[in-house]
Amino acid sequence: MGIAERKTKEKTELKALILAAARGLFLERGIEETSIRNIAEVIEYSPATIYLYFKDKDEILHELHSQGFQEMGSRMRELMSVSDPMERLKELGRVYLEFARENTEMYDLMFIAKAPMHFLEKMEEHNWSEGKVAFDFLLNTVEECIAAGRFAGHDPCGLSFMIWSCVHGMVALEIRDRCKGISNENPDIIFRGAFDAFIKIIDVL
Repeated sequence: MGIAERKTKEKTELKALILAAARGLFLERGIEETSIRNIAEVIEYSPATIYLYFKDKDEILHELHSQGFQEMGSRMRELMSVSDPMERLKELGRVYLEFARENTEMYDLMFIAKAPMHFLEKMEEHNWSEGKVAFDFLLNTVEECIAAGRFAGHDPCGLSFMIWSCVHGMVALEIRDRCKGISNENPDIIFRGAFDAFIKIIDVL
């Protein structure tokens, strides 16, 4: 391995080390405790070294949020084997819910926290590519449902956004503990009952 190749390899490894440390801090302590200084302490490098790879904390969090989309996307792509688009749509909702409940901090970063969007704004990026890829998967499935005779009279984009909004709302209320205390039922029963009701509603459209 030549000098140039070795330097490139070292830079790639150090960047991965920074992101791994940031992810560990983020999942364990949350966004506020995921600072450049704290990351530097974990990897035993100076904060200045981290700034050679990332402009600021928002860029690091954006990278982490992109990792989350890659992980969720891999689960979603497994559903391509479901030939019936309506069944795929239902399963897509379940996969989305399961991912969110199993990865609450990551979901919060992907869909609720402002840091990733702040990074895009600072970079003057007008497209949220990670979100668009996920939404397009949903949209394409809805379009297939319409082609198969479901959802007559509905605009596919508007309907897809409505479906996403409803499921996201359930998730956001659940992971922020808003389901607790609204009734005497177990929050998990309320949550799953809400999703089952949602499935029944879209099933008759």
